[in-house]
Amino acid sequence: MPAIDIALLTASFVTFFVVIDPIGVAPIFAGLTEGSTAAHRRKMAIKSILIATVVLLAFAYGGEWLLGALHISLDAFRAAGGVLLFLLALDMIFEKRTERREERAEKLAEEEVADPGSHEDISVFPMAIPMLAGPGAIASIMLFMSGDGGTLIGQATILAGLAVNLIVCLILFLAVGPLMRIMGDTLAAMITRILGVILAALAAQFIFDGISGALL
Repeated sequence: MPAIDIALLTASFVTFFVVIDPIGVAPIFAGLTEGSTAAHRRKMAIKSILIATVVLLAFAYGGEWLLGALHISLDAFRAAGGVLLFLLALDMIFEKRTERREERAEKLAEEEVADPGSHEDISVFPMAIPMLAGPGAIASIMLFMSGDGGTLIGQATILAGLAVNLIVCLILFLAVGPLMRIMGDTLAAMITRILGVILAALAAQFIFDGISGALL
């Protein structure tokens, strides 16, 4: 039986942890569900994770077919995905992504205040898409599956890295209140910046791989 590639598992876990950013998404979930019942928060947490999983799996196994239909080479997508992830990393380092997420949360909170008798379904938008299954996560799953997902053990390893991150998100969503009080805004901002630097390095590697593949 083939052994699990620990390096691939680590790379996929770290990449998805950075692009999904469970620590950054959890406060937004807390803000969007503030004032909701515990049952509603639990429902939104589970539903958003399930929807994000379906979306990412669809791109994992159908993304290459889509690229073929559009006549886009994997190397071109690799380079373009690297550029996209690098821009995302810059947003994380300078906290632009956090600002946009907070603006979305404030907008939805204002809409709920206007109609306090209802709790909005936030599972599809903005939690599942684009906060969990956003452009960065979609590009990452397609890049991994096109590169190291040629075997069943490779696919299982990549999906295991994704699954662990989604489970972490679910745990954080279900326990977000106490965790946010313990972590605080300063620690969350520091972790986001560190992850941004790591993502920038991973994005640069994707770009280099795409360019070298196209030239060879």
